Amino acid sequence: MTGGHLSAPTVCLLGLLIANLCMSGVQSIGVCYGMLGNNLPPASEVVVLYKSHGIKQMRLYDPNQAALQALRGSGIELILGVPNSGLQALAANPANANSWVQRNVKNFSPGVNFRYIAVGNEVSPVNGGTAQYAKFVLPAMRNIQAALRSSGLQNQIKVSTAIDMTLIGNSYPPSQGAFRGDVRSYLDPIISFLVSVNSPLLANIYTYFSYVGNPKDISLPYALFTSPSVVVRDGSREYQNLFDAMLDALYSALERAGGAALQVVVSESGWPSAGGFAATVDNARTYNGNLIRHVKGGTPKRPNRAIETYIFALFDENQKQPELEKHFGLFFPNKQPKYPLNFAQGRFWDAYHNVTTPLKSDM
Repeated sequence: MTGGHLSAPTVCLLGLLIANLCMSGVQSIGVCYGMLGNNLPPASEVVVLYKSHGIKQMRLYDPNQAALQALRGSGIELILGVPNSGLQALAANPANANSWVQRNVKNFSPGVNFRYIAVGNEVSPVNGGTAQYAKFVLPAMRNIQAALRSSGLQNQIKVSTAIDMTLIGNSYPPSQGAFRGDVRSYLDPIISFLVSVNSPLLANIYTYFSYVGNPKDISLPYALFTSPSVVVRDGSREYQNLFDAMLDALYSALERAGGAALQVVVSESGWPSAGGFAATVDNARTYNGNLIRHVKGGTPKRPNRAIETYIFALFDENQKQPELEKHFGLFFPNKQPKYPLNFAQGRFWDAYHNVTTPLKSDM
């Protein structure tokens, strides 16, 4: 070093050091671990599978004790779900929430790296299949939050719930995204709660279902991240893929509902390899591979911030219905990959909750 200037090799070395420091605490893309199959490997082998492929985040849909035990010491970050069937008990009595947290969180902490508690999945007051649970979601969230606070875990583990995009009433253009009027009385208090406790909203986002619901107006390349050019222009923002448009429509909807400060975690996204229209191995490989690469960079509305994303799902699950739902797996039950994916490409988001999500698009 002479004259106060750094040599080129020194600059390069410093750049590498800074890059490594910036990557500390950075995570890879997550994968959802569903268990609705009668031919799936034991949880201990599943954790080994995650680690061997460099998958550092997992979503569990219920507090399966074998899975929690297998996760001890793995370093894998976890979204732990409260099943919809368990919401009423947790909403009814804070003591039940305290017991749930003791049994399923404290008993495995600090050995298991809990990131979020997802209190309910895709509950909607206007969906006949889940409407019965809607009144329990927010009270259950509050009681779980209080239980975490009493255990000193409220800053380490964030409480949220996972929505689907049927709650969106308008999604086109993305800047005009808005929730359905008949879900606002359900969703607005949840949004206020999330803002108050600095938690993200979890959202399950599938461009697949938007595409198959409207293939006349939505092109397959737009849904698969393979469009060669801009498809939608929304003021100064340009959209080349449906995922970004859905996510930004969700962000616009949140802004209209008092949730401008919220981040969104994409708690599910994926593409089926069989069982339905456009459900092929090639399309599934294309979508999931492009998703892993894409979410590092943000959306037109919220650029330069990575989107925390969990691919659905780890395995094909032969006990799900309808047939299409059996074919979202990245791996076969024998643990062989259905197609090659480089999960390391998804190393992106910082240890604080960011993320994406969206809704049904009219594009």
